[in-house]
Amino acid sequence: MSNFKVIPAIDLINGKCVRLKKGDYNSSKTYNQDPLDMAKSLEAAGLEYLHVVDLDGAKSGKIVNFPVLEAICSKTKLKVDFGGGLKKDEDLKIAFESGAKQVSIGSVAVKDPGLFLKWIDLFHAERIILSADAQDGMVAINAWQDISNQPVMEFIQSYQKHGIMDVVCTDISKDGMLEGPGYELYEMLISKLQGINLIASGGVKNLEDLKNLKKMNMAGAIVGKAMYEGRISLEEMLMV
Repeated sequence: MSNFKVIPAIDLINGKCVRLKKGDYNSSKTYNQDPLDMAKSLEAAGLEYLHVVDLDGAKSGKIVNFPVLEAICSKTKLKVDFGGGLKKDEDLKIAFESGAKQVSIGSVAVKDPGLFLKWIDLFHAERIILSADAQDGMVAINAWQDISNQPVMEFIQSYQKHGIMDVVCTDISKDGMLEGPGYELYEMLISKLQGINLIASGGVKNLEDLKNLKKMNMAGAIVGKAMYEGRISLEEMLMV
């Protein structure tokens, strides 16, 4: 059994499964009215993990779709990581109380390092995934609406010192485009980062992409649009 995790994604707007292109809310396309149905079908197929993003929360700056998270966590055994709109202690408490195994944090780690370090102490590093979303090698924040002045490599290394091991890195230029993941970005990061579980996100278009990422020693990959558009079957996602 491989340690490479294939992690299907459910992105939420108004409680429904959607996908965006490059984080553009105007490109939103609804794929499934009921995310719980989607989660149950993933579990039935044999998948173990699920990445849930509260896009309403990311835009509004506070957790919004936690009732959906709670429904998925209470009615399936999927190991769920949750992100979007997590800005205060209370948001993280709600996410964990709703059943999330881990939370994904990006913007706060850039804009308020003190708060992020407090969360590492309060909730423990193994329950926190660092979201290192990159545009031209720089970290993007605020639902990808803004580009920070932090290079993605230095950003990851700065928190690795504080115990962070799980990192999801999205190459924003590839996200939702079905043109393949950001191999060059991942090769650069893998070559310099030791002891980090680097998870690819964005651009995965087929089973071959998943196999290639596994060969590169990535820890896993998040699959969204390719799954919803039938480019990768749930059965294939178990074959990597």
